[in-house]
Amino acid sequence: MTQQPWVTNCALALLGLFLLALCRQGVNEIHHFVIGFGLVAMYQALGYLVAVWVILNRPVNRWTLLIVIVCAIGCRLVCLFSPPFLSTDIFRYVWDGQVQSAGINPYRYIPADSHLAFLRDLNIYPHINRRDYAHTIYPPGAQMLFLLITRIAGSVRWMKAGMVGLESLTIWILVKLLRAVGLRREQVLIYAWHPMVLWEVASSGHVDGVALPLIALALLFYVRHKPLATGIALAAATLVKLYPIAIFPALYRRSEWRDWRMPAVVAGLVAAGYACYASVGRHVLGFLPEYAKEEGLESGSRYFLLTLARHGLHRESLPTGAFYVFAALLLLGLALWAWWTSEAGAGTAIRCAFVLATALMLLFSSHYPWYYLWLLPFVCLVPYVPMLYFTTACFYLYTTSLANPGPAMYYMFEWLYATTALLALWCMGSRLLEAQGKAFAMYSTTARNS
Repeated sequence: MTQQPWVTNCALALLGLFLLALCRQGVNEIHHFVIGFGLVAMYQALGYLVAVWVILNRPVNRWTLLIVIVCAIGCRLVCLFSPPFLSTDIFRYVWDGQVQSAGINPYRYIPADSHLAFLRDLNIYPHINRRDYAHTIYPPGAQMLFLLITRIAGSVRWMKAGMVGLESLTIWILVKLLRAVGLRREQVLIYAWHPMVLWEVASSGHVDGVALPLIALALLFYVRHKPLATGIALAAATLVKLYPIAIFPALYRRSEWRDWRMPAVVAGLVAAGYACYASVGRHVLGFLPEYAKEEGLESGSRYFLLTLARHGLHRESLPTGAFYVFAALLLLGLALWAWWTSEAGAGTAIRCAFVLATALMLLFSSHYPWYYLWLLPFVCLVPYVPMLYFTTACFYLYTTSLANPGPAMYYMFEWLYATTALLALWCMGSRLLEAQGKAFAMYSTTARNS
């Protein structure tokens, strides 16, 4: 029986309404405990995965994309008009914008400093995390955005609206990118309906959401053979969140290695961004050095793979430096591989960038789910099952008690990495069997013809 697109559309419409209702229920859980946000997150993750299976395996028509977009907008609006409850980072965004509006470098003083006492209020200041000891940690691009939005209105609602509005552009860019690489536009559902985007950007307002359209733009410009535009978009993404620079080797064409304009524009724009705030000298890095200590980046407790090696080898004294050497060599090897391989085509370059981004995040296992947001545009373009599972499982697991740093989080990562590895092995085995089946069929056909 031939599958009809209207069946797909009906299924997606029902799943979309289900996800929308769960967004509403998640917002209600802030004020009234009914089933708990963790259970809402689990249902939403499962509903999302079913929707992904439908969009990848069933026929579509011109109405399908409209259903995807309408549901994506609806879910974002429900989360947008709720108070942030999973994170308080957005209060620091508003504060940094207000500090700049007063003509003060945001990297100069901590919020509790007496020089900023005149800016304190009851709506923003009491909710700033680390206000008593931490300078801001956000890069110059993010700071410029904070200033721009607070010049319109210095409120959490407006800051969230700015973040969600810019993040939503990712959907439009990905639609164009999917078409450019020969994939179905409707596949944008993989990004647009991902619950991590809904809650970490639309609800919590994390600035990571602003890096997403810039990363997607860099990929789109690369596909369209516009190296300078690629460099500008990548530099802008790096100035919002530092880690997008990791995909540079995949976007710098090997055939253009004599043309230094693309890397020069990346380096120049990043340097110019930091120069705008250089009046504080080395403090322009903000809380970043102290953050490395606080989050266990120096001791090595942050890194799951290092902790796993220490436990597995029964050597708790295994130096963090050894892990850094291993990570550096691995990333360097992958960077050279990506630079050499990506010339094979746009699709290959995107896959290479995806590998670099994934390797970075798996090596430096984050204690916060929103750090994985930048993987989602790649998952949309390359729906690799293990990473689709990984990002969705991250969203759910970080809503549970396992997300507490320490032994609980170690066991969470142990389970998450192990199941992802098993899925990767399953995918590899399936591909080998499929390749062998095709080879056998070809051999049989040749034998019969002869």
